[in-house]
Amino acid sequence: MAVVLGTRPEVVKLAGVIHGLGADAQVVHTGQHYDDSLSGGIFRGLGLPDPQVRIRRVGGLPRVEQMSSMIGRLGQAFETARPAVVVVQGDTNSASAAAQAAHYLGIQVVHVEAGLRSYDRSMPEEINRRVIGVLADVHCAPTAGAVAHLRAEGVEPDRIHLTGNTVIEAVLASLPGPASRAAVLRGYGLSPGGFVLATVHRPENTDDPERLGAILGELAGLGLPVLLPIHPRTAARACQYGLGPLLAGLRVVEPVDHATFLALAHGARLLVSDSGGVQEECTVLKKPLVVVRNNTERPEAMTDGFAVLASPGPEVGVRARAMLADPGLAARLAARPSPFGDGRASDRIVALIRALAERAVPRTRRDSEHSAVAAPGVRPATLPSPAAVPAGPTPSGGDPCTDHPTQPVSPVEASSPPREAAAMPLSSSSL
Repeated sequence: MAVVLGTRPEVVKLAGVIHGLGADAQVVHTGQHYDDSLSGGIFRGLGLPDPQVRIRRVGGLPRVEQMSSMIGRLGQAFETARPAVVVVQGDTNSASAAAQAAHYLGIQVVHVEAGLRSYDRSMPEEINRRVIGVLADVHCAPTAGAVAHLRAEGVEPDRIHLTGNTVIEAVLASLPGPASRAAVLRGYGLSPGGFVLATVHRPENTDDPERLGAILGELAGLGLPVLLPIHPRTAARACQYGLGPLLAGLRVVEPVDHATFLALAHGARLLVSDSGGVQEECTVLKKPLVVVRNNTERPEAMTDGFAVLASPGPEVGVRARAMLADPGLAARLAARPSPFGDGRASDRIVALIRALAERAVPRTRRDSEHSAVAAPGVRPATLPSPAAVPAGPTPSGGDPCTDHPTQPVSPVEASSPPREAAAMPLSSSSL
């Protein structure tokens, strides 16, 4: 079974599935995230094997080139190796490309985290989600709302399985213990509950100088230290737009590994982020979150009181200060279960993948004449509520435009991989 991933969130959320499949999991890395700090180091931190196939010179390409390149090269790999099943996760370009390549070759597709919808067609992720939704043979929906979306779109009910979200077990497996968490905070000179943890990386926030400047300015005015592990794209744009003085008002550090991020989030008083994954993780960590976006495909975090939406700009500061000023918020969140499942999603998904692989017919497309897969104990149903030492910190400080120089670059060049990167030959032994 081929498990395709290309970004840090995919690695985190598929780790439990890869471990569950064991030697049967053949990992394919598309190279969408080519920076070691965003993907490579995470394999080591999660105890995962190195990918058997790596695609080069994909990260940083314009979307149309990136998609066409990934579809073609993944297709070559799948055509050679003929995996029984291809597993994709979420809504990335990597997931969409892999689903398309597999479907065109008659290979069964399992979509993990299926059914999320923002209904905002300007978001590339929304298009990816909808494309995969048409192609997938098995839909692993994280919530009842996701199930409802898929049914409303006409997906056969017996192809939809309410599994929960793998983020629950990913957080529980990666969150360092109390002593390690305390060591992380000390390394950054922080005290529990005495700081805000922020991340900003989405193109709609980073690629607009006015919007990025407004977000950074609001963060700097919160009245607490704000730790910002800065995404390479954000650092490049901030330097390009001359926003160094705004960054100087924040505690800017290099990207951190997943365990370190969780330790920091656990110790923070408030989270501010435009990340989809953080919207889920905050419900496990029981931390309040301001989501710097105009809409979301994860409304459960808002409905259950863990998060609030804030349009990029002054509303970020208004929402953040309101959460910081709420004396009973922490106690209320601590008593609430995560709406994303019970921590057994990976086990359910592994069972579905194995059941589908046993029924897979090689080299021919199985259409309506074949019944949908079912795995023991996995069915649409209401899920019960849920009940490592991180890497050392990178010293914070100063202005990354001067301390960590980044030359102004074009939108394509800002995240282009090194020219010497080359494609790794693909062979049947790789999958």
